[in-house]
Amino acid sequence: MSFIEVRNLCKEYRIVQTEKGISGAVKSLFHRQYTVKQAVNDVSFSLEKGEVVGYIGPNGAGKSTTMKMLSGVLIPTSGSVEVGGLVPYRQRRENARHIGVVFGQRSQLYWDLPISDTFDLYESLYDIPKEKFRKNCAFYTELLEMGDFIGQPVRQLSLGQKMKANIAIALLHDPDVLYLDEPTIGLDVTSKKVLRDAIRSINEEKKTTIMLTTHDMEDIEAVCQRLIMIDHGKKLFDGTLRDFRAKYNDGFSIKLEFDTVPPAWQEDGRYSLAEQSEQQWIIRAPEGVSAKDAMIELIGLYHPINLYVQEERIEDIVRSAYAVHNREE
Repeated sequence: MSFIEVRNLCKEYRIVQTEKGISGAVKSLFHRQYTVKQAVNDVSFSLEKGEVVGYIGPNGAGKSTTMKMLSGVLIPTSGSVEVGGLVPYRQRRENARHIGVVFGQRSQLYWDLPISDTFDLYESLYDIPKEKFRKNCAFYTELLEMGDFIGQPVRQLSLGQKMKANIAIALLHDPDVLYLDEPTIGLDVTSKKVLRDAIRSINEEKKTTIMLTTHDMEDIEAVCQRLIMIDHGKKLFDGTLRDFRAKYNDGFSIKLEFDTVPPAWQEDGRYSLAEQSEQQWIIRAPEGVSAKDAMIELIGLYHPINLYVQEERIEDIVRSAYAVHNREE
């Protein structure tokens, strides 16, 4: 049996429908009508111990709802969830001792306390043995580069510093699983790199199973071995990044660089101009055309000084995948 088992998981919300005006509000008090929103719809997957999995989808796809059911915050409408042999919403206390959770929009920090004092509070909360606590404090302080600000009150910290502290707190008790919901949202490039490197190191050093939701596809490429994609509550894909590219990548791009203003673009219904600047174009090649033939043709048409073939960016492939499934529906 896998470490995390999700089978036919569903979560429905009943939403009260209220008519306009005071009379409509009064009427709804006595005769309520509901609509049902299917936030998660028959989702199944398994995670092995030590896996790092990206769980992606557009806003409202059901990512955070799934995370909350895995962590025991929400009770499924139907289906089953087991994490390390525990049913999260039934064995909440025991489950909490084995998981760490970080939501990018919420903080576990105390506004007026230094991070070091918050660490001490969580030592008592999780009843962490002294030696383990000491080692983990030192490990995460170094790994997340917190030495310069660990003694500062939270109110004085930047967004990136707060996120580092939240991740460290979630890991002080050595959880088996770490759930990360949008951990790099709003962070600068440097802070994102530190967090991505740290997530990889945590997985390698501690063998922590990590499930990550994000809209930043660079997070996925940097840290994840596997990708699960959902939309409208349904699972659309589950596999490696290589398999994902093979399934949804329908072409390639070519970058053309010019030493002067580019010539006029010749629309022929085959190649498409994806991006352009004063001296650079990104052109999408049509399906079925080889890179060699495309390069020869484009050189003859536009005479660039440099030309590069580019693999499709993961975010572009994700957009294509959503478009494919939307058309199928």
